Formats: sequence, structure tokens, C-alpha cells
Amino acid sequence: MDVLLVEDEVELAGMLADGLRGEGMDVRVAHDGARALELTAASEFAVVVLDRDLPGISGDAVCRTLVSSGYPARILMLTAAGSVSDRVDGLTLGADDYLAKPFAYVELVARIHALGRRHGAPGPPTVLERKGVRLDTGRRLAERDSRPLALTRKELGVLEVLLLADGGIVTTRELLEQVWDPYLTPETTAVKVAVYQLRRKLGEPPLIETVPRFGYRL
Repeated sequence: MDVLLVEDEVELAGMLADGLRGEGMDVRVAHDGARALELTAASEFAVVVLDRDLPGISGDAVCRTLVSSGYPARILMLTAAGSVSDRVDGLTLGADDYLAKPFAYVELVARIHALGRRHGAPGPPTVLERKGVRLDTGRRLAERDSRPLALTRKELGVLEVLLLADGGIVTTRELLEQVWDPYLTPETTAVKVAVYQLRRKLGEPPLIETVPRFGYRL
């Protein structure tokens, strides 16, 4: 598995890179955001382990750039800030997982492996359609009534789960597990924020229904 480790603490980066290579991973290292963007522009990684607190171009900016460009890697953000709000902020940027420092090395390895499996997993049907909404899951392109929709990775994920449900109710827990991080609690606002933004971008008439005490459906 090809992994990019972006960490400005040189000694820590070296130790982690050596350990991950010992796990059979092919690891490249960047110590700042600019170098991370150079490496991702030149190569495709399965997982990017991204420190949020980087000099120069921040980890947040790197994450936004990768997500907005459709870069296919799964992103695991690392940070010294471990509050729930910090976790939600990182995931709202488009990261796939979030790990607060200090962390257990074995947990880091487990999460990278889990993200790597998701990166290579076969997807559902290539094109999903319902109520005038069309989602090409292979190219990650969405439209409503032939109008292109500029959606983030998380918004695309929510839309995909709702379309796959084919009118059925999708719970907040299911959205967290399939689009975000199974370690998050249902009380997080990440799902609510993403659904709000997705509703706004889908436009009128409204398509996403909130089912009180249960979840959402299209």
C-alpha cells in the first residue's frame, strides 16, 4: 500500500515511517504542506496521513485541495487537538478519519489498513438515479435535472448512501459509519451540517426529508 506521511516533526516522522515500512507499506514523507502537494501531484497514494498543524500551507489547506481536486486517496488527519469539535472540523474538511495525538501506534496502523481497504474496495453501481438526481459514483460527479452539482467528498458520500437506500430511511449512525468515522458518536453535528449543505446545493423543490428520531430519506 502506498502511503504519504505528512508530519513536520522530523524525528516522529522518521520513526513512524520506519514502523509503517516494517508493516509492508511503501511510505513517502513530507515535512510541510507544499511538499505534500508536490508529491500528491506526481503520485497516487492509497492513504495520506496528514498532520493538521503544518508550517506554511496548513494541513487543513492540503486536505481541502486534495478533496476539491478529487484526489482518490483516503485522508487520515493527525492533530494535537482532540476535542469533539476539532474532530468534526477535520472531518467536515473532507478527511476520512481523524486521530488525536498522542495516539497508540497500533491504532494508527489499524486505521491506515482500514482506510486502505476502503480505497481499493469495489464500488456500488456506477450510476445512481432517483427523482432527477444522477450520481456517477466512478467519476464522483452529480447533477440534478442535468444541472451539475459542486459537492464535497462528504456530500457525495451522503448523496450516494441516500440514493442506494432507494427511498428508505438512512439513520445518522449509518451515515457516520459509511461516510465518516465509525468512532464518532451519533451526537456529532457533522452529518447535520453535510445534509444541510447538500440540501442547499440540490435546490428546490426539497428532496431530502428529515424523519424525526430516525434519520433521512430521499
